[in-house]
Amino acid sequence: MKENNADHRVELSRGDLLAVENPARYVGGEWGEVIKPEMQQQLQAEGFTSYVRFALCFPDIYEIAMSNLAMKILYKVLNDLDGVACERAFSPWKDMDRLMRDKSLSLFSLETKSPLRDFDVLGFSLQYEMCFTNVLQMLDLSGIPFLASERSESDPIIIAGGPVVYNAEPIAEVFDLVFLGEGEEVLVEFMDLMKAYKASFQSTEPMSKAFLIREASKLKGVYVPSYYKFDYNENGTIKSIDTCVEGAPKSIQKRIISDMDGVTFPTKPVVPHTKIVHDRAYLELFRGCSRGCRFCQAGFVYRPVREKSVDTLCGQGFEVEAATGYDEIGVLSLSTSDYSALPDFLDNMVSPFEERHTSLSLPSLRLDSFSLELMEKVSGTRKTGLTFAPEAGTQRLRDVVNKGITEEDILSSLELAFAGGWQRVKLYFMLGLPTETMEDVLGIAQLARRIEKLFFEVANREGLKRRRPDIVVSTSMFIPKPFTPFQWEAQDSIESLREKQRVLAEALKSRNIKYSWHDLKTSAWEAVLARGDRRLLKVLIDGYRQGLFFDAWDDCFRFEDWMSILESHGLSLHFFGPRPRDIDEVLPWDHIDIGVRKDYLLREREMAYRGKTTAPCHGGCKACGASEYNVGVCHA
Repeated sequence: MKENNADHRVELSRGDLLAVENPARYVGGEWGEVIKPEMQQQLQAEGFTSYVRFALCFPDIYEIAMSNLAMKILYKVLNDLDGVACERAFSPWKDMDRLMRDKSLSLFSLETKSPLRDFDVLGFSLQYEMCFTNVLQMLDLSGIPFLASERSESDPIIIAGGPVVYNAEPIAEVFDLVFLGEGEEVLVEFMDLMKAYKASFQSTEPMSKAFLIREASKLKGVYVPSYYKFDYNENGTIKSIDTCVEGAPKSIQKRIISDMDGVTFPTKPVVPHTKIVHDRAYLELFRGCSRGCRFCQAGFVYRPVREKSVDTLCGQGFEVEAATGYDEIGVLSLSTSDYSALPDFLDNMVSPFEERHTSLSLPSLRLDSFSLELMEKVSGTRKTGLTFAPEAGTQRLRDVVNKGITEEDILSSLELAFAGGWQRVKLYFMLGLPTETMEDVLGIAQLARRIEKLFFEVANREGLKRRRPDIVVSTSMFIPKPFTPFQWEAQDSIESLREKQRVLAEALKSRNIKYSWHDLKTSAWEAVLARGDRRLLKVLIDGYRQGLFFDAWDDCFRFEDWMSILESHGLSLHFFGPRPRDIDEVLPWDHIDIGVRKDYLLREREMAYRGKTTAPCHGGCKACGASEYNVGVCHA
């Protein structure tokens, strides 16, 4: 039972706040935050509150966390419930981390400055693997044991959700429960259990945490890591993943939302005091993707496609603009231009926004869907740079990864853009894709040069002779992610990729072209975490204790230290990253069911090696299994 006490509020002095970077990260009190008065009164008067107190935790700094739409959605879902009070907590940056340790201050929530250990549930949103050690930081600063097996009845229930938990195994034993898939409905069901759990402490027979976890395990989408055990072969591969508790399912199905028009959406979100990474309001067009790019985990785990109606989107757009005061509204999806009613949506949104000087930004555009009509609609609000993702420099390799666009698509789309007055174009590519050759790498430079030449041709034709293009070519390193057709592939070595970067940089030399690249060592470590298993938790804990956290930040990441710690545990980079997987090898995530069948992924892998493409789902169902997962939802 939680003995919450108002005296437990964490107090930061003015001097404390002035001693750290960006104090606005820690003060709370933003427009739109939710503090339930009755819960506050109970807390102050009794020391125990009947409310379920839920701390929504994001293991990164405020500016990153407050840019995340999932955080805003779940904050509203939970605070809309009677008897539930949800607050927010984020990783303190290293200067505040030191101050808190020096002064023995506990990590606290923004809304009421309550220590996290006083909450009933800590819910971690895991958006990327490189945040794993920040989970440990937040627990450490809260005085909460890392391992679920080491926590007592009085410790909070620790749960996790987000895209990373489709393979949570490297950090799974930290959590009592892991929520797979979309959380809006299953969290409400879990809160019903938590209310009963809390109420039982006022009776003569309080409910045990073990009983609560057993009841939660019956909810679709809830995974209890302690109910499963891993056995290993002598060569380090997984021999089996078995249940170790009677009644535990052999596989755990994700949860998805069927009705996107009816699902909760925050039209009055918290508005930060300070500038954040993506400082704008958002609308969510749809979930899922029909394209099937073979490297893209999101394109498979978020299936099937489910859209919002234009009426719902417009209503939410006008509400969020009025409630927040933002002058830019971003629309979110995996492929914006695949929204089936995009022209109607723009017809209804752009003109009213123009009148109030509010812009509508359209990320995730596909080059083959870029049209002059679409360009003219969005350029009427604010003309910014365009971002496209060809992914590969040659048609052969684009077919291998099933990108579904041609060089003609790319050049014809950019010709329209240049004629419309755009000068800045950012192009995303991957290095190290399966079957890649140096010819494919040089194809990136050749394509960029063609785009540069095209700009000047269009500028001369349109009388824009004094202008010059600003072309940014950005490359990242292919990471073989779980639940993709390439999950069995090897990751290219750091040495090979470094040579490819060098060759490409030399070929791209031009005053009109800038080349940027993602750090290779960071991507190599990310592959370890993405494809890792439970043996990595000891590695992560050792690394954290040696000061390794905020790994997603380049100036904090220490690759060589991680390699040393990995080797000290008898593990290697090669085993998790560059090593290809046999198709019959047991994978750490084989007990998780995302709805897309493994035989479909293998079929797509075979198609890749044959250089054959698969048409998008909206051209006809491809029988991947997702449409059968929840009948009647797939709108592709």
